[in-house]
Amino acid sequence: MSEPHPEAKIVEAADHAAASHHGGGHQGSVALLAMGAIGVVFGDIGTSPLYAMRDTFAGHHPLPLDQLHIFGIVSLMFWSMMVIVTLKYVTVIMRADNKGEGGSLALLALINQNVSGRSWSRGIVLLGVFATALFYGDSMITPAVSVLGAIEGVAIYNPTMERLVVPIVVFILIFLFLIQSRGTAKVARLFGPIMLVYFAAIAVLGIASIAKTPGVIWALSPHHAANMFINDPLKGFLAMGSAVLAVTGAEALYADMGHFGPKPIKVSWLAIVLPALVCNYLGQAALLLRDGGAIASPFYYLAPDWFRWPLLAVASAAAVIASQAVITGAFSVTQQAIQLGFIPRMSIKYTSVNAGQIYIPVINTALMIAVILLVLVFKRSENLTAAYGIAVTGAMTIDNVLLAVVLFHMWKWKPWMSLPLLALFFTLDAAYLSANFTKIPDGGWVPLMMGGAIFTLLTTWSRGRALMRQNMAEGTIPMEVFAKSANSSAHRVAGTAIFMASTNSGVPSALLHNIKHNKVLHERVVVLTVAIQDVPYVDPMERQIVKDLGQGFYRLTLKFGFLEETDIPAALKDVTLCGAKFEMMKTSFFLSRQTLIASDKPGMAIWREKLFAWMLRNAASAMEFFRLPTNRVVELGSQLEI
Repeated sequence: MSEPHPEAKIVEAADHAAASHHGGGHQGSVALLAMGAIGVVFGDIGTSPLYAMRDTFAGHHPLPLDQLHIFGIVSLMFWSMMVIVTLKYVTVIMRADNKGEGGSLALLALINQNVSGRSWSRGIVLLGVFATALFYGDSMITPAVSVLGAIEGVAIYNPTMERLVVPIVVFILIFLFLIQSRGTAKVARLFGPIMLVYFAAIAVLGIASIAKTPGVIWALSPHHAANMFINDPLKGFLAMGSAVLAVTGAEALYADMGHFGPKPIKVSWLAIVLPALVCNYLGQAALLLRDGGAIASPFYYLAPDWFRWPLLAVASAAAVIASQAVITGAFSVTQQAIQLGFIPRMSIKYTSVNAGQIYIPVINTALMIAVILLVLVFKRSENLTAAYGIAVTGAMTIDNVLLAVVLFHMWKWKPWMSLPLLALFFTLDAAYLSANFTKIPDGGWVPLMMGGAIFTLLTTWSRGRALMRQNMAEGTIPMEVFAKSANSSAHRVAGTAIFMASTNSGVPSALLHNIKHNKVLHERVVVLTVAIQDVPYVDPMERQIVKDLGQGFYRLTLKFGFLEETDIPAALKDVTLCGAKFEMMKTSFFLSRQTLIASDKPGMAIWREKLFAWMLRNAASAMEFFRLPTNRVVELGSQLEI
């Protein structure tokens, strides 16, 4: 029932993906945590070798298979990983945390605490909203492209099985989505070892290929990327649209910092993941220099005959892990979006005693339908990669904007320190984003269309809730005045009544309707507001704020972090300043349910009012969302115009 700061707490947008269901906090040895990070954080970027090199040379803007372009692309990929992943995310952005939590939402909440009220702060928030929308698009594309890219190895090794690729992929994806309701805690324990085997395999295959063409190591020099752009600027620029696939998933390092800690993620990246990726890309480049025909799938052609089917199995498992991480991340982001008032309440199922392990049926079904449609429409991973880059580069560019605010307004860096760094990040990300815009006709329109639709839903719900609160607040009387007058005019009955309220002022409509129609008041009347804070977790000692209004009336505020479960009965057990302890069997919860009537009042366009009304009708009950006892809830309805 709480409403956050209207648009200042944006969902952890593009980034709070992979790990929310696999841990909480970062206790334990660095080695064990690094293993967990390998299994959760690096699935997306780790599966990029399946298609990145192939699509760069044989995609929508193919490059000649000569040393100039092969060395140039490998150099570009390597230095992109060094600048975007190692320097930008691992070295700089991971220093900005919100009480240990990372990701766009944590960063934006941190910024909001310092710069809210500035003339440009609303624009920053809207950028964050769009990053969230792009993340949902990415959640649909990643499973489709990752599993397709892996299973296409079947056709590489046995061309007669090519017609089976799409059915196999659809079967795997359906199975993956159907098991979500059972939880993934046990399966997640295998993620780290499987991904470790995968990274070891691609590193060894790369090194074996490099040994046959050792001169390819010189491709790591940055001057080869420069030579490619100087000698063939147009094709070099267009190729950036595919080369960016080498850094997809980079933002997950920052988003999952709160679950593993910065050190394990840095260790995993620098000691295992980065070396394995570099070795594999160099190995693919060496293979292409020897045999241009391997461009059909340089990843799979690296393997000797005896290891081809085992490689297919390991790569397929890695693709499923990458998909699982994004799916569970979508659940996590949705939960936060609900908490922060950007998405209507939805039914959330807890699959483990760990609060982070959740399952949201509506999101699971929507993702499954969207992912399967993408596979059936695009059929090949190379067709889908055109849609992949825009969501990734868009989110990375938005991260640059947030980082600029942090550097200048929070860390107070000197211009001579921050400007060159920001110029480097903006130049590289802008170049990648511009190159991806050229792929809009080939599939780049997909994430833009999805992002635009989801952006409209998020902003419509946020704006509609703000207008509804504003209209409900008009003409309300102070709670203190109401308590004095109602005490003398209504009959008091035994028990406790808790009236849920969205704000800390005025009288809830449910309380007004109750006394108007029933003409009774309970011995203890509590007006309860749930307030979501700009921090991931709230100290239990600071959870409650109680105000005694006299005559048995209390105003109670329960504060939760944006990553916490809003379990009201559990929180009430610790409340001691509202008279006697709360007993659920002697407590009634009164909820307000508004029926919205679209009108021509200023505020939102009629079509957006109708959209908001539809979202309101289909929102899950507050009873289920706040985990209220089903036999102790009374709902009182009313009609409202906005």
